[in-house]
Amino acid sequence: MKFTEFLKSKGAIGSIFMGVFYAVCMLGIFLPGYTAIPGNIDQLPIAIINDDVGESGAQITESLVEQLPFENIKTNISNKAALKNLEDNELALVIHIPETFSADLRNSDVSSSIDFTLNEAGATVVSSSMTQVVSQINEQLSGQFSQQTAQGIVMNFNVPEDQAKEMAELIENSYVGNVVKINDIPDGMHNNMLPMFLTMSLYVGAMIAAMQLVGAFKVNRGRATKTRLFIYVQLTAILIGVIAGLASAGIAFGINDLSGDLFFQIWGQQILNYWVCFNFTAIVVFLIGEAGMILNIPILLVQTIANGATISRDMMYAPYKWASHITPMYYSVQAYFANIFGSTSVSPYLLGLALVGIVAMLINVVIVWILHKPLPVVDSRESAKV
Repeated sequence: MKFTEFLKSKGAIGSIFMGVFYAVCMLGIFLPGYTAIPGNIDQLPIAIINDDVGESGAQITESLVEQLPFENIKTNISNKAALKNLEDNELALVIHIPETFSADLRNSDVSSSIDFTLNEAGATVVSSSMTQVVSQINEQLSGQFSQQTAQGIVMNFNVPEDQAKEMAELIENSYVGNVVKINDIPDGMHNNMLPMFLTMSLYVGAMIAAMQLVGAFKVNRGRATKTRLFIYVQLTAILIGVIAGLASAGIAFGINDLSGDLFFQIWGQQILNYWVCFNFTAIVVFLIGEAGMILNIPILLVQTIANGATISRDMMYAPYKWASHITPMYYSVQAYFANIFGSTSVSPYLLGLALVGIVAMLINVVIVWILHKPLPVVDSRESAKV
């Protein structure tokens, strides 16, 4: 056989196609998706709450609204409501100017402060970006108000203005930025990426199982009704989810420092996660056979951006944002953030995950009912006698 003949074989052609297809899909999906960093930082919603009874708070609020690079800045919200939205990751940053801020600026015995609160239990880009923003704001305000306050104090003692400016630079800062991080995630990328890794660890296996179990469904047609075989496929997927979920949860607890009372919650979510991912990826396999795996690859790659582990939904471009609403990874990742590191309710995300699974299973039922015609069932005992 010549090399050119070998290249014309089915296996060689398939390998060439998959090599090019995977490269095009990965770069064509990842590179456009990650251009949102830092380009879409301005899409993140923040809140500035001014409770100051003096003039300084209003001036700072007006200045921040004009200077900060965010298009969605809420100012007509209470601090309590803003912090609740922050816990739910509906806000990226809460800036609170307290009631006594102006008075504290005039009091040399008290340091004035502004509270900057951010939530670490969410997309890594959001937390790191907000930390940089807060650092820049504090640096600017610290220099501005320390000099103004110090100069005012010295001027009260009838020191000439030129001398007051020189002395002001030697006086300790009167402004302190109070940075508060809620739902702190322990150091280490293995902690930041744990929600995504837990989800992907079962998604990939479920995607492969979709091809294998749907293949088993087709091979065994005629040995049982398609309804019975479909139920067998679903039960097998749940059984695999129990075993794989236990293994993945065990590894996560062995490497990450997690609270023991979370084990059964994570295991339970892994079981649900596997079943949902199986039915979701099985749709195209039931529909077009093993070739459906080719479509499942780009769908998986889209979800690595659309799951919200790195980029928040507010920053995503429209195709990824749309995908986050109808695919399982987003709900699973956000549920893990809320359950492991967060303080918000995990229920909405688990319900969303379950809804994706139920809809996917119903679609599979329709595909099996319409496209897979029933075959006469042969008793296995009679066929064995023959």
